Amino acid sequence: MNVLVLGSGGREHAIITSFTNSKSVNKIYALPGNGGTSIIATNIQGDVNDFKKIKEEVINNNISLVFVGPEDPIVNGIYDFFKSDNSLKDIKIIAPSKLAGQLEGSKEFAKKFMERYNIPTAKHETFTKDNIDQSDAFLESMNPPYVLKADGLAAGKGVLIIDNLQNAKDELRSMILDKKFGDSSSKVVIEEFLDGIELSCFVLTDGKNYKILPFAKDYKKIGEGDTGLNTGGMGAISPVPFLDYKFLEKIEERIIKPTIDGIKKENMEYMGVVFIGLIKVGEDPYVIEYNVRMGDPETEVVFPRVKNDLLDLFSSMGTPKFKDIKLNISDNHAATVILVSGGYPESYEKGKTIEGLNDLSQVSVFHAGTKKKSDSFITSGGRVLAITSMGDNFELALKNSYNQINKIKFDGMNYRKDIGFDLL
Repeated sequence: MNVLVLGSGGREHAIITSFTNSKSVNKIYALPGNGGTSIIATNIQGDVNDFKKIKEEVINNNISLVFVGPEDPIVNGIYDFFKSDNSLKDIKIIAPSKLAGQLEGSKEFAKKFMERYNIPTAKHETFTKDNIDQSDAFLESMNPPYVLKADGLAAGKGVLIIDNLQNAKDELRSMILDKKFGDSSSKVVIEEFLDGIELSCFVLTDGKNYKILPFAKDYKKIGEGDTGLNTGGMGAISPVPFLDYKFLEKIEERIIKPTIDGIKKENMEYMGVVFIGLIKVGEDPYVIEYNVRMGDPETEVVFPRVKNDLLDLFSSMGTPKFKDIKLNISDNHAATVILVSGGYPESYEKGKTIEGLNDLSQVSVFHAGTKKKSDSFITSGGRVLAITSMGDNFELALKNSYNQINKIKFDGMNYRKDIGFDLL
């Protein structure tokens, strides 16, 4: 089977790495891929939102399965594009429909979905320029800090958490009227701040049946102690130590089952991953947000623990076989640390030579922002590499990742030295 993976990050490199272990795989293509994927797959230059180009490559390379990594092409309707085209409609595409994509593409859509199915989430209200005058009263009715979320996709940067009431009022107007986050913040959801510990839940579903993948916990802030600006993710661990059977049961009964039931009842075509961002408040789970694809860097700790043939697992979706497959999950713990360019998540330089990758042992290296240059790799993005180790517990896994990171060098290299700090 020939496979195409759309995307260019550590998530896609990790998925492709798992595919290379499949007995069903013939050739793997990545569009556009990165330096790391170029070693184990064939990179194709192109844009993940250029559906016409993707169609050409699928036909020309006899692709049987397409895995969609990032959210943009999903929200833009790549699944619908495939299903409405006679030459593509029989290709297996791992992505939900454009309608289902609104669970991530619109915070308001997701909140209303949760309301309809009594899925626990924070108290909230949506505002636009048409009702912005009512926002002050809503903010005044809440306790600080105040959470403001751009309704649309904002590359992980559209969420503000503000302690001061007046600042919150000012920022809301900046988001809506001054388009602080572009068109994605023409509509803003204000929600109650939930105080607890976060975790990431991944559910593989064909819209009818589902499998719960390993949970993970990621670390978004750039600085130690979860300080500073938000990033795409600075590290992750799996499994989550505080996730016991009782809490998992609450998550499945109160959140996962109603979510899948809602997808069914609303006739959403869904062939992929529901990523549920959760927070544990006391002993109860609440939904922070939905995503409609795998997380990054969570993929780099989730899929190394899945022992199943990943290509067979994805191929079975939508068939009777999927329901009967049992996930085989490693008891080992996985920990990943992200190496980023100096200055990230603000402005940073590219083109820095990466040294030491040939000296590493007992780790998986997933490339994110890299390019191949002759016999070496250079940086080409903010998040550069994900260094993942396995161990009997996450402390041992982290220890090995950090030991190996000491062998890696590139100009301006930065990383958090306290991943998992809150769980020790």
